[in-house]
Amino acid sequence: MGRALRSRTEGSRNEPERSDELTSGWAIDLDGVVWLSGRVLEGAPEAVSLLRARGHDVIFVTNSSFYRRDEVAERLAAIGIDALDGVITSAMATASLLEVGEAVMVVGGPGLHEAILARGAEIVPDGLDKPDAVVIGIEPRFDYERLSEVMVAVDGGARLLATNRDPTFPTPDGLRPGCGALVAAVSAATGVQATFGGKPEAATQVMVHERLGAGGVVAGDRNDTDGALAEALGYRFALISSAVNAGYEADAVRFDGLLDAVKSLSTA
Repeated sequence: MGRALRSRTEGSRNEPERSDELTSGWAIDLDGVVWLSGRVLEGAPEAVSLLRARGHDVIFVTNSSFYRRDEVAERLAAIGIDALDGVITSAMATASLLEVGEAVMVVGGPGLHEAILARGAEIVPDGLDKPDAVVIGIEPRFDYERLSEVMVAVDGGARLLATNRDPTFPTPDGLRPGCGALVAAVSAATGVQATFGGKPEAATQVMVHERLGAGGVVAGDRNDTDGALAEALGYRFALISSAVNAGYEADAVRFDGLLDAVKSLSTA
């Protein structure tokens, strides 16, 4: 996905292009790129500092919906990265798909609740007969009872929205089920396919384009989300090696961390 980056291991003739092919905006994934379950990954803060020192605009685009945007910015500040207003979450993107005043059943964390309320929709108590929409994010306590409540709402005509398709997400102890796994259960039970808001969907594309414009680089660890987002926007894609991409082939060069990608692809 995305325009393939030339190999960094096949000799100087295949070094990544510089100069006019390199653009100023960087959209950087968080989980598996900047941190892993809150543990900072080596070189990530230095990479962001280097980008900004070289004049690049930097935003952070995450498919995590659990934390509020300000919480994400605070977590970044704690590791030396000033995010300012440069955080886009899948909760924010998905909330943009709602209409003001819609009654919404929410399966997810505080970040998803905040984004939906900021949109002007109404969060309704679980068990309401006919909400206008059900929005699913990551929910650690998702169980059979919760699945049944969602099934009743969707079978009753509620639109089914979800923050992202990611079947897993990385942790220091290995992969864990992601939002996509929860949505798959709902779709299997109801026969209804969800509309998604996070990477690489159109709602996220709009938000990234509004911030970075027509050219940029997406740095992330998933071909199917980060790479697809880069392709949709016409950006370059820097694939960062992590547990989620260790087992598949990619059409983009793998970089050993964000700092490695920045040193190779950003201009001095």
